[in-house]
Amino acid sequence: MPAPVLEVKNLGKRFGDIHAVDGVTLTVAAGELFGLLGPNGAGKTTLLSIISSLLEADRGEVRILGRVLRRQDRNLRRSIGIVPQELAVYGELSARENLLFFGELYGLRGRALEQRVDDLLAAVGLEDRGRQRAGTFSGGMKRRLNLAAGLVHGPDLVLLDEPTTGVDPQSRNRIFEEVRRLNAAGVTIVYTSHYMEEVQALCPRVGIIDHGRLIACDVLPELLKKLAGLVRFRAAALPEALLDSIARLDGGSLAQRPDGDWELTCGSPREALLQLVSWFSEHDVALTKLEIEEPNLERVFLHLTGRGLRD
Repeated sequence: MPAPVLEVKNLGKRFGDIHAVDGVTLTVAAGELFGLLGPNGAGKTTLLSIISSLLEADRGEVRILGRVLRRQDRNLRRSIGIVPQELAVYGELSARENLLFFGELYGLRGRALEQRVDDLLAAVGLEDRGRQRAGTFSGGMKRRLNLAAGLVHGPDLVLLDEPTTGVDPQSRNRIFEEVRRLNAAGVTIVYTSHYMEEVQALCPRVGIIDHGRLIACDVLPELLKKLAGLVRFRAAALPEALLDSIARLDGGSLAQRPDGDWELTCGSPREALLQLVSWFSEHDVALTKLEIEEPNLERVFLHLTGRGLRD
């Protein structure tokens, strides 16, 4: 496994009686695209704020590129890029002026900065809007500029906090393209989102945080194994012997719902489906419904964190 770019060890942060971050330990390897999920108020933004040195922890430590992160260590902090959930661009400045401003804050100057700004405007699809005031941009355009602002200094580690909130499909797709391009170029990324399908599509490994604690962290296939799959079917009549065979299939369990559908809970729904089709054919069973529901990240997330609404 590549050397870690980010190491978080027993990190803790309290606000009064609330444990916003409570003993979080995790490692993100060089070149990894790591997903971080959690309900509202779970501690994601607090954790990212500590990792980016915007907030000090009460206990524990953060290491970036093997070095303990300290707020006074400006050289180490330059290796981090943060794209916050709240837009961090100036509406009265043009897109180009915004990026030049943030680049100069990191000590970039001259032709190197100009070229970097040109490259980023093209990467986020704003090359023809560089002279336009950011305040006139659509929500999606502002999000793309927000992303570029966090990348202008060429960081080794990028923290993306809900980067697609409220954007149109075209802007979301452009952000995805840039995230994948950055990661392919070797940039390590921590990606948080409320959109489960985004994280499932982008991130090979995912951590789930709730009530300040990291309650799950694994590669996606292993996380999905936490839930069984379902095969749902409906038929006019089913022989008792066939029902007994179905109930024993793949070590699963069979139950009938109030609406008349049968549900088989099993570990491999696709394999179970093939066997069921064969059995139904052998017994001349007329089906009116047959479908599978495989585990996905959203179901695992709700299983681990609950379905109650969070304020």
